[in-house]
Amino acid sequence: MTPSSPRLEDQVALITGGAKGLGRAIVDRFVAEGARVVVLDRSQEALDALADEYGDRVVGVAGDVRSVDANDRAVASCLESFGHLDCAIANAGIWDYSRPLVDLPAKDIDLAFDELMGVNLKGPVLLAKAALPALVRSEGSYLVTISNAGFYPDGGGVLYTASKHALVGLVKQLAYEWAPAVRVNGVAPGAIHTDLRGPAALGMDERSIEELNLPERVRDFVPIGRVPEPEEYAAAYAFFASRSDAVPATGSVLNFDGGMGVRGFARTRGGSKLRERFANDEGGNS
Repeated sequence: MTPSSPRLEDQVALITGGAKGLGRAIVDRFVAEGARVVVLDRSQEALDALADEYGDRVVGVAGDVRSVDANDRAVASCLESFGHLDCAIANAGIWDYSRPLVDLPAKDIDLAFDELMGVNLKGPVLLAKAALPALVRSEGSYLVTISNAGFYPDGGGVLYTASKHALVGLVKQLAYEWAPAVRVNGVAPGAIHTDLRGPAALGMDERSIEELNLPERVRDFVPIGRVPEPEEYAAAYAFFASRSDAVPATGSVLNFDGGMGVRGFARTRGGSKLRERFANDEGGNS
């Protein structure tokens, strides 16, 4: 998608986990909006593919978001390659395939907890620490990918849900600590059909959420009636990064989840028959 009037012209963004899935869709949207992008990702192969497509508009940095050094190198790459940093997006994450606590072997909890919390929670904290000086200088913004699991149960297991609830607190605390110098916001997507993986400590690093076929399994569960594409979620990040459209927004988390929070007690959608009712209606509202 190429916006008719790019909102991010001359901005520089740093996106973690930006080589695949939702992160890649965010990169695509930011480039289309006029931004230049640095991507921190573990997959050198996927980073090379980005470079092949976008040339010098996108710079890849291979590294693990749980590493102080990797986050520092990514921020340094923004400054060395493009001269400044306007928006940092903590997007990298892993999922626990909704594993409940009762099914987590006690012997695996230490490593699984550290791995999942390291990627999903420590990664955003480390990125925030690394990016803060540059964001203050540019009066920029910091964004965090959360999830519907940041607000409701059963979007993941106990580890994933706890990590995403914690990110809501991170957004609010950083928004308080950094105001008025830097805006801090979160986006909470719903179901996404991507290559999202799980913790190696639970043997889930080779599993992909794609195997669940969410578009078929979840469409009747989501009030809007389908699973949005990754690029449809990416628009929210461009909005929050905009210096013209989102000036009042800090400490906000957008529930961008297909309506998970408005599911009825007995039915998913209260308006399921509206299209049939008004299909041949030429203006009447009786």
